[in-house]
Amino acid sequence: MSKLQKWKTLTSQLVLNDRWCRVRRDEVELPNGCIVDDYFVNLRPDIALIVPITPDRELVLVRQYRHGVGEILVEFPAGAFDSHQEDSQQAAMRELQEETGYTASSWVKLGTLYDNPVKDTNKIHIFLAQSAIQTTQQVLDLTEDIELLRVPLADALHWMLQGQICVSGSIAALTLAFNYLNSQNV
Repeated sequence: MSKLQKWKTLTSQLVLNDRWCRVRRDEVELPNGCIVDDYFVNLRPDIALIVPITPDRELVLVRQYRHGVGEILVEFPAGAFDSHQEDSQQAAMRELQEETGYTASSWVKLGTLYDNPVKDTNKIHIFLAQSAIQTTQQVLDLTEDIELLRVPLADALHWMLQGQICVSGSIAALTLAFNYLNSQNV
């Protein structure tokens, strides 16, 4: 039996409430009795992340600038959503179409992961979108400038091992997708 215990939240205060960033400051009591009066938590929306595969067995990836790290990165299409207003699959379908112009006829939820459970509240909902085809143009947000890439599924592992795909959520999604496809003998 585990002796691990949850921390006890003594007080909690929203210290930043902006459209792009919400932060809570908690005062917590640790199981050993110590008090931490400045534990900051990022209140982030859930993310729908999509692994789209075309009928030609190509992955649809996006390349875009990520200001937090100041780099242009390759990753799978993804986007935030309000889980009180939209379910994760609806969000995944919407985000795939908005970011790439692709739709898919077959959807499988591969899993739900915590993004950064040390400081963030959100989860990543990962979907495999099979038979993805481009049906419309991209509909991008003001902050998005997205370049589409199509990579043969057979090359994806190489891209990941060589660091061309280096965003943790995309690596986790690719791993789950390969596991699923192997289990289905696809």
